[in-house]
Amino acid sequence: MTEINLLPNKKIYFASDQHFGAPDPKSSKVREEKFIRWLNEIKADAQVLFLMGDLFDFWHEWQYVIPKGYVRVLGKLAELKDNGIDIYFFVGNHDLWMKNYLEEEIGCTVFFSKQYFTARGKTMLLAHGDGLGPGDKGYKRMKKLFTNPIAQWAFKWLHPDIAMRVALYMSQKNKIISGEEDKAFLGEEREFLIVYSKKKLETEDIDYFIYGHRHLPMVLDLPKSSKYINLGDWISYFTYGVFDGEFHLKTYEA
Repeated sequence: MTEINLLPNKKIYFASDQHFGAPDPKSSKVREEKFIRWLNEIKADAQVLFLMGDLFDFWHEWQYVIPKGYVRVLGKLAELKDNGIDIYFFVGNHDLWMKNYLEEEIGCTVFFSKQYFTARGKTMLLAHGDGLGPGDKGYKRMKKLFTNPIAQWAFKWLHPDIAMRVALYMSQKNKIISGEEDKAFLGEEREFLIVYSKKKLETEDIDYFIYGHRHLPMVLDLPKSSKYINLGDWISYFTYGVFDGEFHLKTYEA
């Protein structure tokens, strides 16, 4: 468990599921610019920034090549890091081919699985959220394939122009971004991340479960005075989280 010594007048910020690059570079650029404006506004009081997954609609790192675009987003993150803001990046189901580029070029800490943090006496479990809880067996099988070293080795030998075209088509064809299933609350007993969180509370004391992935912004009371939090997305909702001793879910209106 990592402890964050949150300084007076400083805050922890959370954002997830930007899916930059979708549905096309021109449309994505508008959302990227809005996200950069938000990063500019939070840098005055941010001590830590958690990016909770799917910053990109597809990301893959070859030995000498990364996907085209996102220069201003990456540059702004580097600026925040240079200004002393810690940046933690959770790999999502769209950018799970992340390797060491963000760590080496920006100084982010990259996580591939759930993590525990504490700040001002509050315990947090953080994860992108994909693959947790019951059900979704099809996706779990697909994730095993995508993270298989042999499959990754084979994919990297595709020319990047071909690989990116195939990957972006599959991403959008499967409607993983802002699909119809992400627009309605399914109920506590059918929302797999809520089910997962309640199960964890049977054996652990956690104040905040903080996820992305589901694209549905929500703060829900759980047993033991715990809270389930989904950060929403930067496609339809433009929501983000702030922690200053208590957690707040907000919408960026600028």
